[in-house]
Amino acid sequence: MWSPERKMKVLLLSPEFPDTFWSFKHALKFIHKRASFPPLGLLTVAAMLPADWSLRLVDLNVRALHARDLAWADLVFIGGMIAQRDSARALIERCRAAGKILVAGGPLFTLEQEQFPAVDHFVLNEAEATLPEFLRDLERGTARRVYTSTELPDLRQTPVPRWELVEMRRYSTMSLQFSRGCPFDCEFCNITSLFGHRPRTKTAAQVIAELDVLWRRGWRGAVFFVDDNLIGNRRALKQELLPALIAWQADHRRLPFFTEASINLADDDELLRLMVQAGFNQVFVGIETPEEAGLAECNKRQNRGRDLVADVKRIQRAGLEVQGGFIVGFDSDTPSVFERQMEFIQQSGIVTAMVGLLQAIPGTKLYQRLSGQGRLLGQSTGDNVDGTTNFIPRMNRETLHQGYARLMGDLYSPGPFYQRVRTFLREYRPAALSRRVDWRSLMAFGLASLRLGLIGRERFHYWALLLWTCLRRPHALPLAVTFTIYGHHFRRVCRALRP
Repeated sequence: MWSPERKMKVLLLSPEFPDTFWSFKHALKFIHKRASFPPLGLLTVAAMLPADWSLRLVDLNVRALHARDLAWADLVFIGGMIAQRDSARALIERCRAAGKILVAGGPLFTLEQEQFPAVDHFVLNEAEATLPEFLRDLERGTARRVYTSTELPDLRQTPVPRWELVEMRRYSTMSLQFSRGCPFDCEFCNITSLFGHRPRTKTAAQVIAELDVLWRRGWRGAVFFVDDNLIGNRRALKQELLPALIAWQADHRRLPFFTEASINLADDDELLRLMVQAGFNQVFVGIETPEEAGLAECNKRQNRGRDLVADVKRIQRAGLEVQGGFIVGFDSDTPSVFERQMEFIQQSGIVTAMVGLLQAIPGTKLYQRLSGQGRLLGQSTGDNVDGTTNFIPRMNRETLHQGYARLMGDLYSPGPFYQRVRTFLREYRPAALSRRVDWRSLMAFGLASLRLGLIGRERFHYWALLLWTCLRRPHALPLAVTFTIYGHHFRRVCRALRP
């Protein structure tokens, strides 16, 4: 039993991610980083724990868990996503063997609680709603096994994450959340089942306070706004957050921001201008498919009836690099979809194109539909770029998997990839690109020139791109080098997909 007089020692564990498209594992080596993002969810939970508790974070993506960490802890909190399932299982087994009390939360455990019988306590859904009750019961010695809630809490009460627990130098990017929820209802997505349709937001003052903490702790790199759709509450974004970010950037050396948004961002010139002025230079957009039948099937209504290539180019010309999400494996897809996806991505100049096989995630309408049709085959891996599906597709399974593997191989083979970089650079019109050359940029250029320019099979493409960029877009040379490093990572990931 915990009492207020006892100072608890809590170990927060973030399971390891597998080598995925978004891990950027092979790219991070060029800048001597261990992981892309810190575990923002755990850091936020840490800020909700009693102030006098001792906390220690171990992110398995940047360092190993040692026996002395477990020996130190009274409680172990573990959180994660579906893609971290295997690592989470191994961590749970190790903690149980050490006799530790385990508290689990986050999307993985909210969606798959029954798969983890060894966990002592589940604090599920949003921690602002469930963690306080768990802590009260823990103090009384009456803690239940499961805490769940349908409440969608007010984010204006969410505290600043405990950034002092993180070794920032090991990450390439810091993270920040402005809103939760999405106004749309895509069949394959579980965001609305987890966080609702009405986007809830923090205040601009909260976001600025989080940026101030990062700045004071010495962070001068990129910041990822992890919102699933930053423009879901457009009024709050345009009238409150973006003006505050613009003012904050004016008093600091500009930090680059990036985020996720729906394609209707292209319809709002004022919003595009404000985002770029605030420091945003990248946006991930779920395009999914150029096929109208596929968009109708998955209820991607915000994408239907649009000239999606023109939309992408409009965003690029405004000064935002578009990273795109694409899906194959819809019931309406035919074998021609692979060529159509390739054509669209090449024409749009989306350098970072994540094409995944459709997977059915618990909590989605897709999962419910396929379950009712008796087509589910097992669990989703949570990594839709690993070449697997967890349901019986309408397309011949072998045709689907072979077509997908060929598509990914073609997208990231040197010829099409480097051509796509040039297509993007022709369209991209940034408000400003940093002209500062720091040691990380020089190190990345040196390693890229050695690894890709001298011994890589793309070496002729590499030097041709750099020469073209120097002559046509000299201000974008650091960006071009960054893309070549991304391409190296994507090719390594795609090797496992060979048909």
